[in-house]
Amino acid sequence: MASYQQSGVFSIVRSEGAFIAGAATTILFLVFGDAWLADLTNFGKVSFLFLWIFIVIFWCALRVVYHAECLAVLLGEPYGTLILTIAVIGIEVALIAAMMLTGGADPTLARDTMLAVVMIVLNGMVGIALLLGGLRHGEQEFNLQGARAFLAVLVPLATISLILPRFTTSTTEPTLTPLQAGFFAAMTVVLYATFLTIQTRRHRSFFMQPNAGGNAQADADDDDGHEGLYPQSVYYHAVLLVLTMLPIVFLAKTLAILLDYEIATLGAPAALRGVLVAILVLTPEALAAFRAALANKLQRSVNICLGSALATIGLTVPAVLTIGLVTGMKVVLGVGQADLVLLVLTLALSILSFGGVRTNMLQGAVHLVVFFVYLVLIFHP
Repeated sequence: MASYQQSGVFSIVRSEGAFIAGAATTILFLVFGDAWLADLTNFGKVSFLFLWIFIVIFWCALRVVYHAECLAVLLGEPYGTLILTIAVIGIEVALIAAMMLTGGADPTLARDTMLAVVMIVLNGMVGIALLLGGLRHGEQEFNLQGARAFLAVLVPLATISLILPRFTTSTTEPTLTPLQAGFFAAMTVVLYATFLTIQTRRHRSFFMQPNAGGNAQADADDDDGHEGLYPQSVYYHAVLLVLTMLPIVFLAKTLAILLDYEIATLGAPAALRGVLVAILVLTPEALAAFRAALANKLQRSVNICLGSALATIGLTVPAVLTIGLVTGMKVVLGVGQADLVLLVLTLALSILSFGGVRTNMLQGAVHLVVFFVYLVLIFHP
């Protein structure tokens, strides 16, 4: 019995190495961090510390996604994907908040990060998922009602949050007055909560994979596309998901300090910070979306991709506006001219791509072209 229990403990330690590494790194920086960050003139040392924290946070994010996918199997859709989305966006909000509260924070950081997430998700992730799925399966089916529900909320929220502030006249910059910020934050939360009610209660079938007859498949068939998972219990994965996220939250501020130094030293565009944050938090989720598309479970890819874009607007906007109101920080949300064109193009293209019940590789290729244009414009505006 003792040998069996010992083996079980070792198994947990091996499988939860990300949490252990994250906890150990957090403790080390709590004890020695002030001394290590006191002198940031040594580029080699700063680069080593940045890579260390970046890898640990990325490892923890991968494990968070693993626990979320196990919960997806145990709870069924759309709860599993919803947990995954909220966990990933929680990491994003923690990183943005840490960077906003770090000295010398750029008021455009939140805008750049949200725009990067929308572009990476709606063009990069969607493009690759549709391309991979189309190459393997030809045409793929998804639930049109679910995609329409996502876009019906995403389009107005993205327009109000990232486009409208550019044209308001109450302030001289593309920012919001305190009244506008408070109202927009509250409205965003209410609309997103309404969507979650639709997704999880009243119309769950909208977000399930349709079968050959066009009806949503039962939850029993939902574990397809989750290969390599070893689900245990809901309690186990829920607790470990939260515990594995904690090191990410604690290390976010240190990563922000190091990232600011690296970008300033290299003379890289300021918008690159938002792209790096978006890549850090979205890569594990993107892998889950690609696996689902390859398994011919496009609806799960749609839930992940459109859900991530919607959650970014629905959760990040209220968070950053609240931080701005509480701390008195200026938060610039309105996008620039070139980004405005790309954002409108991306929303219109998403409506076209998910306006039918099937997708193919051509739609994926078009989304990827827009994504590459966005990347080029970061370095050559």
